[in-house]
Amino acid sequence: MTEMPEIKPLGQLFTDRAAEAPDAPAVTVGADTITRGELESRANRTARHYEQLGVGVGDFVTIALPNSIEFFVATAAVWKLGAVPQPISWRLPRRERQEIVELADPKLIVGVEADDHPGRTTLPVGAEIDASLDDSPLPGERISPAWKAPTSGGSTGRPKVIVAGQPGLFPKEVGAGWGMAPDDVQLVPGPMYHSAPFGWSFFGLWMGHHIIVLPRFDPEVALQAVHDRQVTWACFVPTMLRRMLRVIDEKPGRFDLSSLRMLWHMGAPCAPWLKERWIELVGPDRVFELYGGTEAQAIAVISGREWLEKRGAVGKPALGEMMILDPQGNQLPPGEIGEIYMRSPSDEPPRYHYVGAEARVRDGWESLGDMGWMDEDGYVYISDRRTDMIVTGGANVYPAEVEAAIDEHPLVESSAVVGIPDDDLGQRVHAVVHAADGLTDDALLAHLEERLVKYKLPRSIEFVDEQLRDDAGKVRRAAVREAVLARQSVAG
Repeated sequence: MTEMPEIKPLGQLFTDRAAEAPDAPAVTVGADTITRGELESRANRTARHYEQLGVGVGDFVTIALPNSIEFFVATAAVWKLGAVPQPISWRLPRRERQEIVELADPKLIVGVEADDHPGRTTLPVGAEIDASLDDSPLPGERISPAWKAPTSGGSTGRPKVIVAGQPGLFPKEVGAGWGMAPDDVQLVPGPMYHSAPFGWSFFGLWMGHHIIVLPRFDPEVALQAVHDRQVTWACFVPTMLRRMLRVIDEKPGRFDLSSLRMLWHMGAPCAPWLKERWIELVGPDRVFELYGGTEAQAIAVISGREWLEKRGAVGKPALGEMMILDPQGNQLPPGEIGEIYMRSPSDEPPRYHYVGAEARVRDGWESLGDMGWMDEDGYVYISDRRTDMIVTGGANVYPAEVEAAIDEHPLVESSAVVGIPDDDLGQRVHAVVHAADGLTDDALLAHLEERLVKYKLPRSIEFVDEQLRDDAGKVRRAAVREAVLARQSVAG
């Protein structure tokens, strides 16, 4: 009979890993490394400091820190108190951060100046923790009622807090289901305030990984880290894969990727040509894709080998259920595009709840707003988000498909496709493109004509100098559209 793994409070897992190997490296960020013993000691001392500031079991603690050792210490300290970490981007403007703070009502905000949020208890980046505080484990068993509470703007741009339904109790083997092994070296290339880097990195720490965190994503630095550190497990978004591939093509043979045992990607649609290249680079049995939201009602997974048979699929449900519905709520047959609805396993409690938003629910099934279809074998294919679809001249155009074709051009860095008002067509397809010097409208359209049917081609193209996707590979098309209309209003 298989022995069930022992489930422990998250704060205790740091203590256990430190007791096993106190001098083993736990986290490396840039040139800084902290051992398991040092992480445990600093987290215990920091937890006592937070406790003096009023933080207790169940309290939210907003963490606005960049990728750093300090982020890991602060988060571990929150769990040791049985509180709930609520990571947010450290780059948020004060007004947007204030909206989140008002929703979450945290007991403490870490990483901001006191003047930013009058009346709130805050600690700035690099705040000194009293060295005389006890660094031994905290007494008692303190369990967070929710193990995390990240934020999301979604397609609306309005912030919401996604409070996990699972308490802060996990077995140390929590990452095994994602192909993690205790001796892995894990690369974390994305921002820690995003749900995937946050979860993967801590799952790895609890299992015993050495976590290599990039302060910010740089394709060459990421490839060099895999090469130098012999990284075995990593998760990227397609934008990262594309930028790394460009470096590999510019410097063939420079980077050894043979150590990679598991390469996951998620967070945005991955162009088939890009996925094929990575399957060729590291092998079909090492590439895996995950589709799902932070809410995790259901999760689909597909291996590279499966994908070669199901080109374009994002996976088959591995957790929960998915189905495709039309606007009237009818289940659609295989091959027909509709809205993707998800349902958690019936024997589990709710996997999340929102603060500041309402779930889109139909008869117990929930939607994140994605459009797609399912084949006869149950594999899911993504078209785009419901709110981003462009209806031009009566035809539906999914921006992600057009963006994937644009991004295939070797001079393109990133793109965003939106629908803007058109007197004749209702909406016209407009492409905003960040590209290297020398790319023209005609050259890009010639490239696209080989890949897209005529009605999907952009009727207008605008070149810009800034990246259009954030560190996690996300593009906010609503914001891009507003900026396009504002520029056209000024020009016209």
